[in-house]
Amino acid sequence: MTRKNANLAGNALMILGLVIMVGSVGSAILNQLPQLQMPQLMVNGAVFGIFVGALLWLVGARISGREKVCDRYYWLRHYGDKRCRRSHEGQ
Repeated sequence: MTRKNANLAGNALMILGLVIMVGSVGSAILNQLPQLQMPQLMVNGAVFGIFVGALLWLVGARISGREKVCDRYYWLRHYGDKRCRRSHEGQ
């Protein structure tokens, strides 16, 4: 898969994951209204959909390469060269 196609597929999976998560959270909130009387399968599906959406989001981030950038910055900020480290030399 070329870099452009991987980026496009990753972004599409991230968008799909976001839509599923938002829809599932909305459905879980609507479940709390007593007048709707949603079936138990739909209630469980809403909670499960939050996790599926988060998983799709993470897979999309991994495919598109966004996860590596965040890891790199985290690594540099916490474990980079001596200028980036928080040292307690004066204590």
